[in-house]
Amino acid sequence: MELGHKAKFALCAGGIFFCYFYYGILQERITRGNYGDERFTFSMALVFSQCVVNYLYALIVSRGVLNQGEDTTKTSYYVLCSLSYLVAMVASNKALVWVNYPTQVVGKSCKPIPVMILGVLIGRKSYPLRKYLFVLMIVVGVAFFMYKDKAGAKADVSSGLGLGEMLLLVSLACDGITGAIQERMKAEHSTKSGHMMKAMNLWSMLFLGAALVFTGEGFEFVGFVSRHPAVLWQILTFCVASAFGQFFIFMCVSEFGPLPCSIVTTTRKFFTVLASVIYFGNQLLSRQWLGVLLVFTGLFLDAAFGKKKKVE
Repeated sequence: MELGHKAKFALCAGGIFFCYFYYGILQERITRGNYGDERFTFSMALVFSQCVVNYLYALIVSRGVLNQGEDTTKTSYYVLCSLSYLVAMVASNKALVWVNYPTQVVGKSCKPIPVMILGVLIGRKSYPLRKYLFVLMIVVGVAFFMYKDKAGAKADVSSGLGLGEMLLLVSLACDGITGAIQERMKAEHSTKSGHMMKAMNLWSMLFLGAALVFTGEGFEFVGFVSRHPAVLWQILTFCVASAFGQFFIFMCVSEFGPLPCSIVTTTRKFFTVLASVIYFGNQLLSRQWLGVLLVFTGLFLDAAFGKKKKVE
């Protein structure tokens, strides 16, 4: 018995909301949790764990559910794409040491900015005027949200003031590079989502595994988990939430297209910010709330109207 059109969309939207809501809660609980005199600083190990679960998920789904044929994409594309993808994820997770989760979510919501810049400079694309207006709205909103008053503003780590924001900028730049490479992969090889997810996570596992051994973070992470075994369950559920969230995103894209999926994920980010503020007691100023409103209004308008091509 198949689900109806509306019921299937409700399932996709509900799955994305639930999985990434839980994903966001667990991410902040892991990175900003109470570990006595220690702090969780193992961003590479966290991303490595996520990539392992994502790869296993992609492997199972591609063999048991999806039938997307042979992958002819160049290995070099996967290597470059995995590197930029990794740096983006590690920088984003590392930023949570210095900024709270709402700041990270709002900052990472600015993906249209690097995509537009790289599209104009590298891809020689042109965009309608409304696209620039939506992106300007997002930039202004982020500026309002991230600006810290000199007087009376408290930071969790005063010596790290501004470092979290810089890491978010690095993450955004790498997101733009990843998107540019993926566009070329699709144009030249018609790379499917299952192929892309499986190969990118495989290469990411190899790169991160080597980095964890070379830097010693892997051994430090094992020691940290042995001292705080409760975090292991949180990491496992965090990774599972990520994998299932991606499953619902792919289902939404394949069944209803990228536009409805973009609107669902954008709305999900807004409620994730609200949940983090309520659940963890992260305080937002009136100016920051205005920034949140501008960012997500700009994102919603961009998802709804910014991707339409001009009628010649």
